Amino acid sequence: MTPNVLIARAICREREAAGLSLSALAARAGLAKSTLSQLEAGKGNPNVETLWAIATALGLPFSALFETASDRRTLIRAEEGTAVDATRADFSAVLLDRAPPDRRRDLYRLRLLPGSVRHAEAHPRGTLEHALVLSGRVRLGPETAPELLGPGDYFRFPGDVAHLYEAIGAPALLAVMMDAPQ
Repeated sequence: MTPNVLIARAICREREAAGLSLSALAARAGLAKSTLSQLEAGKGNPNVETLWAIATALGLPFSALFETASDRRTLIRAEEGTAVDATRADFSAVLLDRAPPDRRRDLYRLRLLPGSVRHAEAHPRGTLEHALVLSGRVRLGPETAPELLGPGDYFRFPGDVAHLYEAIGAPALLAVMMDAPQ
């Protein structure tokens, strides 16, 4: 993918996520609508100043215009992932997710009892939730697409939509991290 195509997709994706029309974003960025239209079409040769103005108008870091879209969902089962083993101890680590510099994270331990479903309202735009099941079985994630997880399973999902937590059959223990923009 060429840089112009990558930038075009990012501008369009972020403009739509912000709920802005071409005209509205162009006005916020101090650009002609035709210039913005050309950039979203992958044409033209944007300069740093133009891209900076667009990123600022969208309330994004400059680097966001060079990123590919992520579906914001990652499911890693207990037996999956690339383990890095220690040589001096019976120890291994699997990197589940790294924190970008523009995020805030809170970590929680959740105990769930079977028999009721915890329905959670959507958190602020851009919030992600990370859940690692320590014991038990749970159904969790977006109300429209929850996943069934067991011990050791990890699930990252959008927390900016209504979501749920439910223990299945027995009590469950989870580590949950809320990851939100600063």
